[in-house]
Amino acid sequence: MDNKKLKVKDLVTIGVFGVIYFALMFSVGMMGIIPILFLIYPMALGIISGPVVMLFMAKVQKSWALFIFGMLTPLVMVLMGHTYVVVVLSLIVMIIAESIRKLGNYNSFKYNMLAYGVFSTWICSSLMQMLLVKEKYIQMSIAMMGKDYVNALDRLITYPHMALVYLGAFLGGIIGAYLGKALLNKHFKKAGIV
Repeated sequence: MDNKKLKVKDLVTIGVFGVIYFALMFSVGMMGIIPILFLIYPMALGIISGPVVMLFMAKVQKSWALFIFGMLTPLVMVLMGHTYVVVVLSLIVMIIAESIRKLGNYNSFKYNMLAYGVFSTWICSSLMQMLLVKEKYIQMSIAMMGKDYVNALDRLITYPHMALVYLGAFLGGIIGAYLGKALLNKHFKKAGIV
């Protein structure tokens, strides 16, 4: 069972993929400059980063790897001024994703795909700040994006809309996982992922 424990090499891999994922998240996030597109951003991120995260899961088939990888970006976001909501909601998401991955013994495409679908919903936590810590989020957003933008977001971010955003993020993750499988089939076979 020792081979499922993380080693220094695995932590380096987590760090490298964490940087790549953060860069992708930031790039895809540019679409959020138009408020309405912010609602489809989680789905778009799930699709686009699918190959990266699936390759990561193929390379590091060990306990807590996905959890640690998944918590890096939320922690960086909090350091950049986001609220505790991002970390708390992401923590819940990553524990569920890690548990699903464990059910497939880390090398099942089906379980990795479902884990990634759940993983992809963490980014919704950045929008949930508007509902859960509204005043603080509005202050932070006005400083970054201006009052008109924040007013538009305020109208768009409702609980019913967020249910759709979460669903979109999950579906984006599933599509991203299949995209990853199509692009990385050779890597998956080498890693013994079925």
